[in-house]
Amino acid sequence: MHALVVTLLVIVSIGLIIVVLLQSGKSAGLSGAISGGAEQLFGKQKARGIDLILHRITVVLSVLFFLLAIGVTYFKI
Repeated sequence: MHALVVTLLVIVSIGLIIVVLLQSGKSAGLSGAISGGAEQLFGKQKARGIDLILHRITVVLSVLFFLLAIGVTYFKI
């Protein structure tokens, strides 16, 4: 059981890295980081298309990653 959970954890980890790297950056530089955060909080634009899909996949994979990481410690023999 431990080997299965570790294998799934590695697959989810690689998938999470790939999905995060595929996402486009919101802004560049320090000034972009400050204004980008404010725009995200107060902006009216919603993510559409591939950005929305990648965001949802990232959320799902991150939740799976944490659950599998806890599972690895639980099923450790």
